[in-house]
Amino acid sequence: MKISQKKKNKICEQILYYLFTQTPRAIYTSHIAEEIARDEEYVKKLLAELKEKKLVTEIKKNKEGIDYIRRSRWKLPNSVYLLYKKNQKQ
Repeated sequence: MKISQKKKNKICEQILYYLFTQTPRAIYTSHIAEEIARDEEYVKKLLAELKEKKLVTEIKKNKEGIDYIRRSRWKLPNSVYLLYKKNQKQ
């Protein structure tokens, strides 16, 4: 099943809004998928696209600096967070 670009953009907006509300915490892909009620693989694909656009940052290490093998955490870069926060006040 093909999802239109308009709907895909709305899902990306949901992802960005959820990350905005959770800042400064970095959130696992599975938690984002659960929160917006979407398939985890599809959310991972969208997050990769957002990463290419520099709208999200991927964290592949845990708090001790050890690389994750199969997991990733995501958060908004500070520049995107400040821009989003500015637009929320308007």
